Amino acid sequence: MFDKLIENLKTNPRKIVFTEGPDARILEATARLKKDGFLTPILVGNVSEVEAAAKAGGFDISGVEILDPATYEGMDAMVEKMVELRSGKMSPEDCRKNLSKGNYFGTMLVKMGVADALLGGATYSTADTVRPALQLIKTKPGNKNVSSCFILVRENADGTDERLCMGDCAIQINPDEDALVETALECAATAKTFGIDPKVAFLSYSTKGSGKGDDVDKVKNACDKAKAAAPDLAIDGEMQFDAAVSPTVGQLKFPGSPVAGYANTFIFPEIQSGNIGYKIAQRLGGFAAYGPILQGLNAPINDLSRGCDADEVYKMAIITAALA
Repeated sequence: MFDKLIENLKTNPRKIVFTEGPDARILEATARLKKDGFLTPILVGNVSEVEAAAKAGGFDISGVEILDPATYEGMDAMVEKMVELRSGKMSPEDCRKNLSKGNYFGTMLVKMGVADALLGGATYSTADTVRPALQLIKTKPGNKNVSSCFILVRENADGTDERLCMGDCAIQINPDEDALVETALECAATAKTFGIDPKVAFLSYSTKGSGKGDDVDKVKNACDKAKAAAPDLAIDGEMQFDAAVSPTVGQLKFPGSPVAGYANTFIFPEIQSGNIGYKIAQRLGGFAAYGPILQGLNAPINDLSRGCDADEVYKMAIITAALA
């Protein structure tokens, strides 16, 4: 999967901004990206501090652009643009204060075209990464929500990759029907980016009306709306997980479904089941999990786990840039 993404980046150069320039994990990944040469990193932070941290860690970042909010030449224009974007909700002084922080500064670098994508969260919380994106990058036309997914990859015995997409496992706590529809359509688009031909299953404790209740109704109604919105996609539900992944069970419980038994893109009804589900696949199923990948924004902004290592930063940078 990564070989294909890297080949695409070689022919479609991208710049990615890291909001936490002095962090050792960011610096190690940056040095690796610089050496490989298919993606251009930009680091946010005090130049001397970043360079000292790189030297201490033995990371070669020579030639990498380091941008310091305190000395950035375009700050006045950035403040003016942010005031416009916030539509009177922030004064120029408030904007300048926020832009002194790496998360807001990095997000505005993407908004103003200095970078194509952003990766943060090594030290920031998810909220601190998502909030500036919602305020400044905003959601795509037709979208009201930001959702997330994980791409899960497991190597088969024959050397091929098995790839799945699961959402939303990190952002939306209890989405309504329309938010579930957006999540499903965004997950299908993300799945395609990573070489998955999406077969989308709306998951529930019920399969085709076997269970009753408001939670079942929400999933069924969302599935029907998603089918109407994207008739060319393979979408079905509501269905239990065994019906989604086992051809025998799927066609027994949901005969004639184009998805049951063959699903590879899973839409969970709320965050608890989604978060639990992807971690079961990761810890017990032997899948590598990449994400959360944020969806629905006007530009690729992604969030790292604060427990990430340099390899995760490197791979998430590739994933994020591939979405640009």
